[in-house]
Amino acid sequence: MSPAFIDNDGRLDWRKIGYHARSAFAVLLSLAVLVGGGWFIYGKANDAYIAWRTTDDYIGEGGDPVEVLIPRGAGITHMGDLLTEAGVVKSTKAFREAAQESGEAEKISYGRYKLVKEIPAERAVAMMLDPANRVLLEVTFPEGTTAGSQWQTLSAKTGVPFADIQAAATASFAELGLPEWQTGYLEGFLFPAKYQVAEPVDPKAVMRTQVSQFKRIAERISLEGRAAEIGRTPMEVLITASIIAREVSNPADQPMVAAVIYNRLKQDMPLQMDSSVHYALGKFGKVTTTAADREVDSPYNTYRNKGLPPAPISNPGQTALEAALAPSESDVLYFVTVDLDSGETKFAATYEEHEANVQQFQAWCQANTGRC
Repeated sequence: MSPAFIDNDGRLDWRKIGYHARSAFAVLLSLAVLVGGGWFIYGKANDAYIAWRTTDDYIGEGGDPVEVLIPRGAGITHMGDLLTEAGVVKSTKAFREAAQESGEAEKISYGRYKLVKEIPAERAVAMMLDPANRVLLEVTFPEGTTAGSQWQTLSAKTGVPFADIQAAATASFAELGLPEWQTGYLEGFLFPAKYQVAEPVDPKAVMRTQVSQFKRIAERISLEGRAAEIGRTPMEVLITASIIAREVSNPADQPMVAAVIYNRLKQDMPLQMDSSVHYALGKFGKVTTTAADREVDSPYNTYRNKGLPPAPISNPGQTALEAALAPSESDVLYFVTVDLDSGETKFAATYEEHEANVQQFQAWCQANTGRC
């Protein structure tokens, strides 16, 4: 026991003990009041902060996923309006402030985004800056398709009217970045491939991307240099490739078709390619032509006109371009695909051989009514 609690006779002084006990209790009580008051004040302050924060912004992990389309040319405020309408952020103000605080507001672009409803604006900004949250459309243009066919595909995939796509091609021709050796035609330069397209779709941007891809492939295969080596211009090679791509589907047959074309040109024979007549008529449903079809008055009709058509009749891929640059060494002058399912094609150096092959094709057509 502490001497402070012992009286002069060596006994416990209960008066002093009581006094100190009351003092200690008073101190503990004061501390309790201070702690309790502090906790009360903290709780009130925290409630006030949350109330202030949630007035303009959401907190928490968010709710259901949602896609939001930001139109071309939209500013941060417009984006905030759209996100608010979609239930992603609570207010345009919160999104605008979060975008500004990120320091990367200018990097938030138009397009379709995968987002989440009821999320903090700061998170919405972060998600829109992450390329993984961009939704891109995939559009595939097969080899040997015409510009018109590609535009129909693009229209069906994106909802952009065909007429608008066609008008964009005409209005922006000079802005598409075509090679210097082009002769005023877009056909042939719209490289066929699978493309990822951002919404809202800009047809001019899609075509510019296709032309850029064509130029990359042309450079990769040394189109201009190799064309000169075989005595052709780049445009002649492109036109030849466009015919090849329409005539046969099997890449292994393409160099032989190139040989047929070049051999006929050397002998001043009309090419007599049904694909060129189809292009002149704008009919692409069948592989054959009628006698009336072959009389159509068009520079693309290679039954009536000798030489190559004035421009490409399709948009060829790399294999057709390669074939036009490296034709087979052969004296063949004729070919016919005898089985449209397998793509089997037979070549001939004489008309008699060709007639026998044509009879085989006709037999296939009779066995497959409506296919030819």
